[in-house]
This record gives sequence, structure tokens and C-alpha cells, in this order.
Amino acid sequence: MIIGASGQIGTELCSYLRDKYGSHKVIASDIREGDDDLMEAGPFEIVDAMDAEAIEDVVIRYEITDVYMMAAMLSATGEKFPMKAWNLNMTSLFNVLKLAKEGKIEKLFWPSSIAVFGPSTPKHDTPQQTIMEPTTVYGISKQTGERWCEYYHRKYGVDVRSLRYPGLISYKTPPGGGTTDYAVDIYHKALKHGRYVSFLKEGTALPMMFMDDAIRATVDLMEAPAEKIKVRSAYNLSAMSFAPEEIAESIKAHIPDFSIEYEPDFRQEIADSWPSSIDDSEARNDWGWQHEYSLADMTAEIIKNLKIRNA
Repeated sequence: MIIGASGQIGTELCSYLRDKYGSHKVIASDIREGDDDLMEAGPFEIVDAMDAEAIEDVVIRYEITDVYMMAAMLSATGEKFPMKAWNLNMTSLFNVLKLAKEGKIEKLFWPSSIAVFGPSTPKHDTPQQTIMEPTTVYGISKQTGERWCEYYHRKYGVDVRSLRYPGLISYKTPPGGGTTDYAVDIYHKALKHGRYVSFLKEGTALPMMFMDDAIRATVDLMEAPAEKIKVRSAYNLSAMSFAPEEIAESIKAHIPDFSIEYEPDFRQEIADSWPSSIDDSEARNDWGWQHEYSLADMTAEIIKNLKIRNA
């Protein structure tokens, strides 16, 4: 069961899992309907992630074994609605942790984020275990969630698994309200207008990842033998790091006249509090994580597919 299946990650995760296991074995759910492809591809349930009874009903009805709790309010949106973000991000996690504690599901995936880190965190090659001190409500909720996941594993034996996602980039779904979403929007603006106004300033390097790699990492983690999962809070995860001018240069290789301008807004302060690169050696050593896409590979793939979609 995927909770939050209509979101940026959930949509592509659902498609990947249905291709892998069969559409009837993957139950998509969200508080709203998804796009036509998602709705027509297999079972879909309208479920509020904060409604514990509704989630339990779907779990029992479909005999769910694994749950991916992907519903969340992201960093930039969360700063506008702090209490809504806190309530959604924490209540949704507790609802599924309770089901796992009661033995009603076998495995749980819950996504964390580089937002757990803060200004006091080492910015370069940020280690798995380090000072965090997040400065956004999203980051605070993710750090708190990590501690609860580890607690439920240690105290109740819950098989919960998590990744600290970097910025995720996809051509298939629109931005979801995150600080790293400029790296999604920039491709659309490049093809449509030939220019982009960045809300982050030049030189703001952040850890990033092509969505295909992120989906594969998520499923690989869930399929790994339990004895290989040594981290029950959340694993660092990384593929590449770049600043706005670097992604702009990669786009110019395909669209030579593309230009970028800089008008930093409140999201700059959020980005400044996050790492510029991540050490994910524990994920690579414990369960064999390896990324496939570089910045150049990702740009070529996205531009190719957006041109096909917009034709």
C-alpha cells in the first residue's frame, strides 16, 4: 500500500512497484485522486493519511503486508503552514507505526530528508551520524520521525526502513513544494521560455538525485534482508551535488541560448541550512546502494522526455 500515491514520489513509486509485482498487488491511496494513468492502472483508495481507522480498513481489506508512507507537507510549503505540516507529518507516521507494532503490517517505509540537518551540521560529505539541529518545521518533523522509527524498532521490533532523500528531480510529476524543486521547474522553463529565474542564488550547491535512482533505492532498501539494515532511523542517500549555475550549464549543452537569472527568496535561507554534499557510504556498504545517473545523464534524459511529452 502506498499512502500519498498522488504525490511527486508516490506516483512514480506506484508505477515502479506495479510493473515489478503486478498492478493488483499494489494499492494506491491518497486524500485526492491522482492522474488518469495512476487511477486506471490498478486499485486506488481515497484515504486521509491522518485517519487511522481508514488506513487500517484498507490494510485489512486488501491484506497489506508492506506500507510506504509517502504523505507529507514539504519544506517550503511547511514554512507557510507550520502546525498543519507538523500534524500531518507526525500523525501519519504514528498511524502506520501503530499498525506495524500490532502486527497488522510486516514492513514499513517512511521517508526522511536532508532537511533533518541544520546550519551546525558539517556541510561537505555530511556523515551518517552528526549534529542535526534542523531549522524548518519539515526538518524538525523528519528528525523527530527518525527517532520514533528507531524507537519502535528497538522497543517493539517494528521492521521500519527509511532514507534521507536529497532533492529529487523528475520530468513526470510537477514540483511538490520543496526547496530543491527549482531543479525540476528549470527544465520546464528552459524548454518553454528559454530562461529561468532561480529562487536560489548562484553557488548554492545541494545534494540531488534523479527520481529513477530514488525509486530504485527505496525498493532496494525494502527488499534487502532485515539483517543487512543496520540503520533504523534513516540512511543517508546521495547521487550528485550541484548549484543552479551547474544545472544551467548542463541544459545549455542541449539548449545553447538558455539563460538563468537569480532572485533569491525565503527558500535561500532554508537551502543555506542544508548540506552541500552527503556521505552515504553506510547505505552503499550495508545493502549495496549505487546510483546510476550523473547530472549530464539526468539532463539528457529529462530534456528528451519533456520534448516527447510536449510534442
